[in-house]
Amino acid sequence: MGAGVDLVVVEPLKGRHCAECRRGPLALHVLEFNAPVCLDCADLGHLVYLPRGSAALTRRAREASSLCAVVVRFNRRRRRYERQGLLVEEEALARAESACLADAEVRARRRERDALRRAAEDVRFTAALTAEIRRLFPGCPAGRAAAVAAHASVRGSGRVGRTAAGRSLDEGAVAAAVRASVRHLDTPYDSLLMAGVERHEARARVAPEIEAVLASWRA
Repeated sequence: MGAGVDLVVVEPLKGRHCAECRRGPLALHVLEFNAPVCLDCADLGHLVYLPRGSAALTRRAREASSLCAVVVRFNRRRRRYERQGLLVEEEALARAESACLADAEVRARRRERDALRRAAEDVRFTAALTAEIRRLFPGCPAGRAAAVAAHASVRGSGRVGRTAAGRSLDEGAVAAAVRASVRHLDTPYDSLLMAGVERHEARARVAPEIEAVLASWRA
């Protein structure tokens, strides 16, 4: 459709009757000379209603429909008419829905490709992080190094492996990931927390044990 003035259809707050055919109460009507006229009398009865909500569907339906009208309803609180949707030709709506469905399928395929790419990136990074742990702590068992790397690098976890330093395999970040694993798995740290010991005190108590394990893994 070319640019022009929108046809306006009103969704009334209370039932009204058509000024021409006297039918009512009307769900929708057009105002002609300040009098309500039903859609059939206004030659708009063949159009179908498309509620607002999807900008892409609304845009496509409007472009495909040779005749359309904007549906409005009066908002008493804001004291103004607000758009509720469109009346468009049924065939135009069907074409618009097909186009949007095709877009959704394209987006789904893109999301699938992106997920596969991210998964491959995660596998490569976890392997690199495992190798770096083994380089810094050659005494760390291979299975433990892999477990530390897998835990630290979970996407969206906010753990050390997902930080900028972790992603660049910074030695400090890698060591922090290993230290955290030792703290939780090789010391009574978690039990101390459950017993009500403050976090800083619990860390201080287990610090010697952590350093002993790390020293043995560095050897």
